[in-house]
Amino acid sequence: MRVVIAEDDPLLREGLALLLRAESLDVVATAGTPDEFLEAVATHAPDVAIVDVRMPPTHTDEGIVAAVKARRSQPDLAVLVLSAYVEQAFATDLLAGGSARLGYLLKERVGRVQEFLEALHRVADGGTAIDPEVVAQLFARTLPDTRLNRLSPRERDVLGLMAEGLGNTAIAERLVVTEGAVHKHIRNIFTKLDLTPTDRTDRRVAAVLRYLDEADRRA
Repeated sequence: MRVVIAEDDPLLREGLALLLRAESLDVVATAGTPDEFLEAVATHAPDVAIVDVRMPPTHTDEGIVAAVKARRSQPDLAVLVLSAYVEQAFATDLLAGGSARLGYLLKERVGRVQEFLEALHRVADGGTAIDPEVVAQLFARTLPDTRLNRLSPRERDVLGLMAEGLGNTAIAERLVVTEGAVHKHIRNIFTKLDLTPTDRTDRRVAAVLRYLDEADRRA
């Protein structure tokens, strides 16, 4: 797996590079600015880019903007975004363009090495990985007059794990239930969120976007 790292903090940048190389991953370039990152992507055509949300010069959304540009030039590029805080608008913007090969993690997750590596591999393999804390905070910000209020506590648990990017088998293992039970809960979630089988979008992604959008508008 070929990786480019875009992070303006030199200690974190080099720490990530050392960690990934220790796991036999090929870190082909590191960058401290958005322009350096885009140049590295164009030069090395990596499989995955790890990108900080806030980068120079304004330290607002330069990382997200650069990641979007990189994916436009290389649609197959997997992107794992790192942020120090839960910034729901950025999470929503990322997923709005499609969830394949995208991740959004808090930087503190990097210290939990196994979880971080699992998320990185999941994104590289074409999946989605959203930090559990992001999911929890977005749920907490959602007011009770939304369609999410129709969900049972267990269905909310399942939707939260779906938002993290887990498949049915992993959800069943996490909740210690059968895959059949998970499938039933997901079917109920689709029904209660008015997502029909005839929808042309991926209903799993649509369900996650539904609560992200509700939370974003009501925060």
